[in-house]
Amino acid sequence: MNFLKWDKLGLFAGGVLFGTAGLKILGSKDAKKVYTGCVAAALRAKDCVMKQVTTVQENAEDVLAEAISINEDRAAEEEAKVCQEPAAVTED
Repeated sequence: MNFLKWDKLGLFAGGVLFGTAGLKILGSKDAKKVYTGCVAAALRAKDCVMKQVTTVQENAEDVLAEAISINEDRAAEEEAKVCQEPAAVTED
């Protein structure tokens, strides 16, 4: 029973020591250089993705405009067919 208490106390002390050392490492100048490099790479990636998104968006707008034009042409053709068909004469 007494052994379990010392075991838990040792784990706690090790965790505190590891956490303190980790904070020192994470706060060092070298670590900050790594963080800066990672953020710069993320910003470059964001710019690349945004360029691709813009290209896709422009292409989608072109496709939409062409689709609208096709539908308008088709509607005009249908209307022309209806106007050209002779009216059915019904005899009473």
